[in-house]
Amino acid sequence: MTKSILFTILISFAVSTLTFSQNKETLPPKREFRGVWVATVANIDWPSRQGLSVDQQKQELIGILEQHKQTGLNAVMLQIRPTADAFYAKSREPWSHWLMGTQGLAPAPGYDPLEFAIKEAHFRGMELHAWFNPYRATMSARAVTSPEHITKKRPDLFYTYGGQKLFDPGLPEVRAYIVQVILDVVKGYDIDGVHFDDYFYPYRIAGQKITDQATFEKYPNGFTKIDDWRRNNVDLLIKMVNDSVHHYKKYVKFGVSPFGIWKNYREDTLGSKTNGLSNYHELYADSRKWIKEGWVDYINPQIYFTFSRAVAPFGVLLDWWGNNTFGRHLYIGQAAYLIHSPYAKGEAAWGVYSEIPNQIRRIRDNGRAQGSIFFSSKSLSTVGKSLTDSLRKDFYKHPALPPLMPWLDDIAPNEPQGFTAEAQSDGIHLKWLKPLKAEDGETANGYVIYRFEEGEKPSVVNPKNIIRISFEDYPFYLDTSVEKGKRYTYIVTALDRLKNESEASIPIGIMAK
Repeated sequence: MTKSILFTILISFAVSTLTFSQNKETLPPKREFRGVWVATVANIDWPSRQGLSVDQQKQELIGILEQHKQTGLNAVMLQIRPTADAFYAKSREPWSHWLMGTQGLAPAPGYDPLEFAIKEAHFRGMELHAWFNPYRATMSARAVTSPEHITKKRPDLFYTYGGQKLFDPGLPEVRAYIVQVILDVVKGYDIDGVHFDDYFYPYRIAGQKITDQATFEKYPNGFTKIDDWRRNNVDLLIKMVNDSVHHYKKYVKFGVSPFGIWKNYREDTLGSKTNGLSNYHELYADSRKWIKEGWVDYINPQIYFTFSRAVAPFGVLLDWWGNNTFGRHLYIGQAAYLIHSPYAKGEAAWGVYSEIPNQIRRIRDNGRAQGSIFFSSKSLSTVGKSLTDSLRKDFYKHPALPPLMPWLDDIAPNEPQGFTAEAQSDGIHLKWLKPLKAEDGETANGYVIYRFEEGEKPSVVNPKNIIRISFEDYPFYLDTSVEKGKRYTYIVTALDRLKNESEASIPIGIMAK
């Protein structure tokens, strides 16, 4: 072989390898968790203030969901129980005062904010995860509670810390009560997930002490050290919630969003090379154990740090969590609220527009993380507007389905039946019939519609061809974004409750009128 031929082969190989690499790099992910927290406590995100009419509440929520749909998000973590109160009608606890201004006051007869939120989210192809604060019962010593509030009816279930009333996790009755509160929602609503944030035992306050010694002495559960006992109390609740949720609805996901550090390496060689507050020692939350034992479907650590944060660099924590997923999903909590914000406390990196975009790139490169959740909703249209622009124009430009959870369900639904397309003056009318039941008895709880221009080979691999995702069983779509005289090909697939996707329908070609 001559040198010139060898050189030509090498160049060709290099070009083809580069092309493959570029294609692989630029192909957007078809499955990725893209979530946002919508906080109701203190009216952080919704409703914007107390006492809004039902129509105003609805319009605000539709606006929030529509904004996030346009950004490419596919999941909302809606806070429905901020302080042993409710943003939903089917509750044993009183209505939240962050709705109408008075705890226990219903917004209006027949209106259920959670039911409305689920319907609107599913219509937009977004999951709705019900976000509970399990232990917090009041926000301050000045909180005015309803006579029906659990702190009034059962004051023996609480201790006070930092001015807040908190459920005592060591009481078996408390754990049973919290599980029943959650099951009210699991049984009564079409939610996609149950979600906890990072508030278990309280963050430490100088001079404050948790007054649970009497509970420890009464219910020691074989423990001699109160720290180990407290961690076990939280473990018991996490396992109970996981078992109970999946007993009633196997397809409802359960996830927790702990503080970003489990343990520091100096505390335990299994921990991360960091030097910050740790979940395990300061909040009595053994978050790594919950994943290892399979007690959660996803873990969502709040890595609210930059790459340059000396005591807890973002990249170090991302890699640590990626190495400790034990086969469960990892979604990274990202701090949209810190972008150009006074809360950033002088950390210069939060003033750099590329900080969170670079974090997203690193998450995708990690290979063991399946997505992000941003705190919080309002931040994406205020201090984090630059991030929203990046998501819309780049990272989330094309839609994505949530990642699969085969340990809950790995049986795909059958494809839709009787798919038809008809060109009319207002667009292409697409219709189909529900699929036949799959092996597990499921038909469809949603659909994905793909559109291809003339000359494109129909394929469900690239999400750029997705024009509609809906988590509703509604077998019709009107495509109004077509150009007159152009020919298009459509296919439709079915989704089950856990977003397993069916085989594609028979492709249909049609010319727009």
